[in-house]
Amino acid sequence: QVHLVESGGGLVQARDSLNLSCAASGRTDEIYSMGWFRQAPGKEREFIAAISWSGGRTEYADSLKGRFTISRDNAKNTGYLLMLILRPEDTAIYYCAATRLPPSSIPDRYNYWGQGTQVTVSS
Repeated sequence: QVHLVESGGGLVQARDSLNLSCAASGRTDEIYSMGWFRQAPGKEREFIAAISWSGGRTEYADSLKGRFTISRDNAKNTGYLLMLILRPEDTAIYYCAATRLPPSSIPDRYNYWGQGTQVTVSS
């Protein structure tokens, strides 16, 4: 079992930046990749980015690439999502997820999910 805990969310103004963290514990040797998703009220869960735990491969949603950067620190068993120039439409609950598979944009391929962290961007 892998336990994931997100942190770093909050209320920010438009054009601010945030760096979300996802701390993994438990059977972290099961993690092959980590992904970040978000879900806004009334909308479906949206893929943001994913990274192989070795760090050699990343995938991004085309619409967010350039503003959002995924990374990880294996020594700390922690993944990160750096978000720049935030916009009100970025307001959502942000989730990290872990999988035994290569990086993927498909939520069903992830075995473990965190509880999420709220990000609210005011205009």
